[in-house]
Amino acid sequence: MDVVLDNFGGYVDATVITVELTLLSFAVAFVVGVLVAAFRVSPVPPLRAVATLWVETLRNTPVIVLMYLFFFGLTKVGVSYSPFVSAVIVLAAYTSTFVAETVRSGINSVSRGQAEAGRALGLTFPQLLVLVVLPQALRTVVAPLGSVFIALIKNSAIAGAFAVLDIFGFSKGLLNADAPPIATLVGAAIAYLVLALPAGWGVGFVERRVAIRR
Repeated sequence: MDVVLDNFGGYVDATVITVELTLLSFAVAFVVGVLVAAFRVSPVPPLRAVATLWVETLRNTPVIVLMYLFFFGLTKVGVSYSPFVSAVIVLAAYTSTFVAETVRSGINSVSRGQAEAGRALGLTFPQLLVLVVLPQALRTVVAPLGSVFIALIKNSAIAGAFAVLDIFGFSKGLLNADAPPIATLVGAAIAYLVLALPAGWGVGFVERRVAIRR
């Protein structure tokens, strides 16, 4: 494990980049995912169609294929960003589909009677969604959203193959410099565990705090 100890500072810096990549991607994915979920349950057919196309297309495409398309395909037509920004865009778009489906399941769990009561009070669909449905739906899907977040921590490793110096990207650089592969990758695995385990504990804590008492 000398390679890990000798490069401990590099692992720490790479872990910070992984944290930044994950948090930014999830923040964007959450906003987009909630919006897509709202479109999926909208009474407006074109909005439902657009949301369905977004979810079914991106969710069923491997994220590494999306990375290749964004990094090497769109550059051919003049769309180019830094590796970090590109990774955030791709990971956020991909993860938003899972957020959308998770939030949609939460929306569907809210009693129809509450929606009917809201309509009887004269609430529009956006008002009903924002004021009545979403606050309850989000509280019921904390654990599934937490699972999506933890999956994103692990999926972010793909960015390391595209010039982002996250945990995997840093480890790949060490491997290219003839570092011992087992020790190098064990160091990377430990770094991901350091991120994923506390995230799981945090999700459990939040879930207990916001749980709806039935």
